[in-house]
Amino acid sequence: MSTKPKTQSRIIDVHGLARVEGEGALYLKIDGGKVTECKFKIFEPPRYFEAFLRGRSYREVPDITARICGICPVAYQMSSAHALEMAFGATVDEPLRTLRRLLYCGEWIESHVLHIFLLHLPDFLGYESAITMAGDHRETVTKALQLKKAGNEIVNVLGGREVHPINARVGGFYRVPTKAELEAVGERLKANRPFAVDACKLLGGLDFPDLEVDYDSVALRHPDEIALNEGQVVTSRGLEVPIQHFLDHFEEVHVEHSNALRGRLKRTGAYLVGPLARLNINWDLYPQYIKDLAEEIGFTIPCNNQFKSIVARALETLYALDHAIEIIDRYERPDKPAVEITPQASEGHGCTEAPRGILYHRYRTDDDGLVTDAVICPPTAQNQLQIEADLAAFAPSVLDLDEEQMTIRCEQLIRNYDPCISCSAHFLKLTLDRD
Repeated sequence: MSTKPKTQSRIIDVHGLARVEGEGALYLKIDGGKVTECKFKIFEPPRYFEAFLRGRSYREVPDITARICGICPVAYQMSSAHALEMAFGATVDEPLRTLRRLLYCGEWIESHVLHIFLLHLPDFLGYESAITMAGDHRETVTKALQLKKAGNEIVNVLGGREVHPINARVGGFYRVPTKAELEAVGERLKANRPFAVDACKLLGGLDFPDLEVDYDSVALRHPDEIALNEGQVVTSRGLEVPIQHFLDHFEEVHVEHSNALRGRLKRTGAYLVGPLARLNINWDLYPQYIKDLAEEIGFTIPCNNQFKSIVARALETLYALDHAIEIIDRYERPDKPAVEITPQASEGHGCTEAPRGILYHRYRTDDDGLVTDAVICPPTAQNQLQIEADLAAFAPSVLDLDEEQMTIRCEQLIRNYDPCISCSAHFLKLTLDRD
């Protein structure tokens, strides 16, 4: 390690963040021991999904939006499907609703495990990458990949394939699985459960940097269950609104240094979405055995140290695994794979809990079910302002480190959020000026 002496003035300029999905950068300017400029830059090219959804049939929307992200396509499918079902006055009955929860559990498992063990844990153990970490922790990485595969199998069976699934539709599914198909997945989940418990214990024992932030946690909350697909938008500071009023309280704004619109609460500014926010909002609804495990490993709620989000992800993974097993054990194949849909000119809203946080969609349609307008608010865009606030709060505490180590710590802080940069760089409006 360099012995560079402490300085109260420094610039940290990271042109390409490692171990995140998409292209982003970090710029920090510190003067007199204080952060005077902080930019989390998202320079992933604009993707214009909202623009080219206009004029497309409602039937195409879940498949198109799934292409926004290869890691969390289910979230985009579910938010779009729920929004369009609201627009058309359709209600998915309980067996299909439960299958959607199962599909979401698969995505939580595969996405969380990918982030925890391949992208984030190397930071805590001092490795440059998961590949170098695997040299010393081969068994842990192997078991993590097996657990991830179990989550992928849920998505494969219910979604038709592991990446960009094609079986979800407005109204339900094109096909529902047989009992035998899901039982095979259930056995794989049960075989991997001991490692999911051990992972919580392993991660709970990590050395976490000090960072206490007064977060305004934002998540969905359902009165009877852990919210995945349905619920109201709730903040830790007392706001509780139906999803159709999301845009009355939240907004997206543009800044020069980012290709992603950033979310903010209109009255208060930055807010937090994702695993830590979900546990802060919904902890009372979690099973007692998960609360007992959290107590055993010293993880307490409310938690306002984003470095501990890796533990929150592990606890959510265990919940998703057990909930998936529960659904599979009592599964009876529905008579029909989908409810009937009658398109109409209307407006609908959908908000679900993607692995990285709430994902809001709003669509307007015409009488034929063609999309006339679309709004999509991804979780990483919503967290962007809070990420910068965290960096500004954290950077002065690591001024004693040399530049390389300080940069690593700041990058780690961004990786706490598991940012899906490609998702966030969607741009709200596209204007074409042609002769």
